[in-house]
Amino acid sequence: MKTSLFRSALFVIAAATMMACSSGHQHSHATAEASTQTITVEEVNTALKGWTDALVEIGKVYENGGDYVALAQQVLDQAYGYTTGKVFFKPTLANGEQTFRPTNEGALAYFVGGNANFPNDKGFAITPWIAARYDALGAGNEGIQIHGDVAIFMGNVWVKGKDGNEVMVDKTFAFKKGEDGKLRIILHHSSLPYQPVM
Repeated sequence: MKTSLFRSALFVIAAATMMACSSGHQHSHATAEASTQTITVEEVNTALKGWTDALVEIGKVYENGGDYVALAQQVLDQAYGYTTGKVFFKPTLANGEQTFRPTNEGALAYFVGGNANFPNDKGFAITPWIAARYDALGAGNEGIQIHGDVAIFMGNVWVKGKDGNEVMVDKTFAFKKGEDGKLRIILHHSSLPYQPVM
């Protein structure tokens, strides 16, 4: 009887130990997975630089007679989350019922125009712009927040036309890191700075 109780006790202890080890392994695995999915400030800056560079590149391809629509679609596929879920996109120059662009079609129309369903879109990316830059509210990146696999940017983007004049736009982006480790835009709000009536 004592031997039977002793064996039962050993079994319970062994089972508890195995469960603890398994739980610890799962916890460390989950922690490691979470850390690899956490976005860094550097990744946000890389994504922002990529976005501004792509905006200029689409205009260059348009000017040179290349397939700028295909390039713009490639940029949307890589930089935005339309293929993986919802995207909230409010472009700078959009109004009325087409102010918000929750679909890939609407976003593409905004950047390159030529879509009868979006007749007011002339193609923001094919203006074309010869340069684009951004600022995250100073050198300290005060305009970037990190929340695990989601990051938020608030700041300004400047686009320069052929005449050398720059236009400043107020921007808010939210990025989400996918399982493939890539950042994609899930929110893009853009507006021209408010001009008070004097």
